[in-house]
Amino acid sequence: MKHRYKKGLARKAIAMVCAASALFGMAACGSSSADGEKKIRIGIKYDQPGLGFKKSGTFEGFDVDVARYVANQLGYTDAEIEFLEAPSKQREAMLQNGDVDMILATYSITDERKNAVSFAGPYFVAGQDLLVRKDDHSINGPEDLNGKRLCSVTGSTSAATVKEKFASEVQLMEQPGYAECATALFSGIVDAVTTDDIILAGLASASRGKLRVVGKPFTQEYYGVGIKKGDTALAKKINAAIAEMIKDGSWERAIADNTEGTSYTPNAEYNPPKPTEGEK
Repeated sequence: MKHRYKKGLARKAIAMVCAASALFGMAACGSSSADGEKKIRIGIKYDQPGLGFKKSGTFEGFDVDVARYVANQLGYTDAEIEFLEAPSKQREAMLQNGDVDMILATYSITDERKNAVSFAGPYFVAGQDLLVRKDDHSINGPEDLNGKRLCSVTGSTSAATVKEKFASEVQLMEQPGYAECATALFSGIVDAVTTDDIILAGLASASRGKLRVVGKPFTQEYYGVGIKKGDTALAKKINAAIAEMIKDGSWERAIADNTEGTSYTPNAEYNPPKPTEGEK
């Protein structure tokens, strides 16, 4: 009984500290396990090489690197970070239900999403681009896709954008994931894959030189850190962490490390971005 009583007191003490932290603007408390261990839960993708990828129980990618940096700046060690899978259709619900404290998962900042959640950032500005076989020089932009076969992921609007705005005679093919699109490209079933350029760069890096990004982005997608709606205090802290990551060179190194071997460079017109989202 004494042991349980002490644990109860410990939990109450932690709750009081967190309440005081919120009142006086101290560092966010994040989550705590049953034994009072400090944790921060971050949603990422598990299936996007170069961005958010689960490999043999470890996590890697640019989104993961940014997430770790931000968490460290908020006062958490790597051991106190818990990564959870955040599928695209579940991201808003995960934040609203308190399943995660933040999400970094190629999560574009849009007005529609801001009706349900808030964002910090952006930490990267992507652009829709094309992935082709390395030796195929017949495709240099979306306007070259008439009569070609283009792959995108089911539920994505990327391929429809190409057909509507650039190449009305392109043949569209959908696959459940980017890995399946890359396989179709390898085998010659399709001629190109389309989505955000940094996602394509991750696929190109994983292909070991067999695929390349065309490098002429034709849209802008502002990747933000999803947080619970209205949490301006947390947004300011995350934005300060992103700004520091850019300033000290860690942001640029993370891009280079996760797109190695692809000759990929972010669009310098928009990158690195200025993180000011969610502060008002």
